[in-house]
Amino acid sequence: MINIIKMQYIGFLLLVLTVSQVQAQSHSHGHKKHVVLPAGCEKPAGKAMLRCARTPNAIFDQQGRLWVTWVGGNHVYVSYSDDKGESYNQAVMVNKEPETIAARGENRPKIVVDQQGRIFVSWTQKLKKRFSGHIRFSRSIDRGKSFSQPVTVNDHREVTSHRFESLVVNNKGDIFIAWLDKRDKLSVKKQGKTYRGAAVYYTVSTDHGNSFHKNIKVIDHSCECCRTSMAIDTDQLPVILWRHIFGKNTRDHALVKFKRHDEPGDILRISYDNWQVDGCPHHGPAISIADDGTYHMAWFNNAPESHGLFYAYSLDQGQHTSSPLSFGNYQAQASHPQVLSLGNTVFLAWQEFDGKTASLMMMSSTDSGEHWSQAKRLAQTDAVADYPIMLSYQQTVYIAWHRPGQDYHLIPIKQN
Repeated sequence: MINIIKMQYIGFLLLVLTVSQVQAQSHSHGHKKHVVLPAGCEKPAGKAMLRCARTPNAIFDQQGRLWVTWVGGNHVYVSYSDDKGESYNQAVMVNKEPETIAARGENRPKIVVDQQGRIFVSWTQKLKKRFSGHIRFSRSIDRGKSFSQPVTVNDHREVTSHRFESLVVNNKGDIFIAWLDKRDKLSVKKQGKTYRGAAVYYTVSTDHGNSFHKNIKVIDHSCECCRTSMAIDTDQLPVILWRHIFGKNTRDHALVKFKRHDEPGDILRISYDNWQVDGCPHHGPAISIADDGTYHMAWFNNAPESHGLFYAYSLDQGQHTSSPLSFGNYQAQASHPQVLSLGNTVFLAWQEFDGKTASLMMMSSTDSGEHWSQAKRLAQTDAVADYPIMLSYQQTVYIAWHRPGQDYHLIPIKQN
């Protein structure tokens, strides 16, 4: 007999996997509205429209220009706004040659901008075999007017899973890309052996994206379907946070702090919720590193004794963490937390769904995560909504909560 927790987990997956699956789940809760896309979205010209996008991503550059990337049809597009999302310039196509691209909540295109204004974009190219893909990369050195011919950054080219990448750039312009990779599982399978999950791999470019170093494996046996999360530490080296498989099938979270750009450090276990599940949660963690080096982390787990959304911080690069704080309404299927730190102020944003209405929720702390405000609802909709994305410029935090068919706007958040 399927136990209650597993039943909740299965129902929860129907909500969070993709926008279309969110719609299907809402029907099972009596929520009958369909996504109404603007006229022409199904046509080639309409597919380039930002408001038609299901899973856009955004970032501010050093000058306060908002850059947004999204998938339309078989192309990645980039546009910018100089008025915090009130209007956008004409979209630029990144990949001239069409290719099938992943555009789902856990696997969307990424965009970062370095201090010199170079723009870097990554995405996952879907291959013909189910659950397979390549990590793709392109850059613009002319402020987004044009983009380079895309390259595949995973140096293993067999048809298997190289997916769920994260992308960051440090103050030196070094670019780091980490992803989940099944090349080792493919190799072991050929030997007639079994292999749990995937592996975490990464690569780095030290010439502003002109070339990438050889792929390096961080560790075997990561969960195979939850996005990786990455942030740059105060020493300008990356930290990767991901869902890992501990033991036979305990899906908790692990972290690695890099010693050098080509040397990951020790693997540290971050969460101890002990979720025993032989399946794909499709629910990756989030990390933000404050100016003082404090790691702020958020995640979802669904173990019988410890389930829902959690937040914790670390003052010593993940060696120790604070006692996890449970937040959000588990009964309302609180999901996909985001965390962002500005000095001593920390923000958490997430989504809830009560069977009819989806809500954008947030809470904040002004003392580096020690104490938190009450959760409050920022927006709600009875239509389909994307996961929240948090970004900042100077001392203002913004949340993008895109509803396909509507304009892509930012919600400014005032600090307490």
